[in-house]
Amino acid sequence: MPVILTATGLLIVWQVGVTVFNVPTFMAPSPTAIAVALYENAGTLWRNVQPTMLEAALGFVFGNLFAILLAIWFVHSPTAERAVYPLAVFVKAIPIIALAPILVLIFGNGLTPKIIIAALICFFPTLVNMVQGLKSASPAMLDLMRVLSASPNEVLWKVRIPASLPFLFAALRIAATSCVMGAIVAEWIGSTYGLGALIIDATFNFRSALLYATVVIAALLAVLLFSLVSLAESRIVRWKPAASE
Repeated sequence: MPVILTATGLLIVWQVGVTVFNVPTFMAPSPTAIAVALYENAGTLWRNVQPTMLEAALGFVFGNLFAILLAIWFVHSPTAERAVYPLAVFVKAIPIIALAPILVLIFGNGLTPKIIIAALICFFPTLVNMVQGLKSASPAMLDLMRVLSASPNEVLWKVRIPASLPFLFAALRIAATSCVMGAIVAEWIGSTYGLGALIIDATFNFRSALLYATVVIAALLAVLLFSLVSLAESRIVRWKPAASE
């Protein structure tokens, strides 16, 4: 596969470059050094990836669920959209790294603030896409449902929800990687566990190989969640509008 060949080539160039130019390990460890760190610290990495995975997964579920429910409310109530949508934009405008300490002060240093941060980072893209998707339903189909005296719930489930699925899964793919980043950022604020805490510890103790190994594990976790969303999309979404192809 082209991607495997490209990745292999980059690793070879990296390994040769570090060796030829004698780059200090604390600056840029070689791929082999990172592989050794992955092997030697497998237990530590596994213990720390579990809480990060839990925080990211719960944040993904709650953030996207709240966004979907809010989008449905907006479509049924334009007044609610005009009143609440600007507040959602305002919350999105607050940098996550600035919001994290506030949430830690309010909820303590347990799982709750980390889940909230992971949820917030997923929330806005899903809200925007879901609103657009629900509004993308065919006007002809909506007129037909009105002629047939369909209830608002029937219009929602039989017309609007199916039309919104391609838009929703586009947002969920973004959220799948973003929630991992949100969980890690949350763990930077005083946490003693998780990949974020391990990154901080490895950085301040100049354990570069472990730092890079932790980043690799975080990336693999994000890729795993992205792949699960893509798999679900392939099973659920049977068609896409022409504009999204």
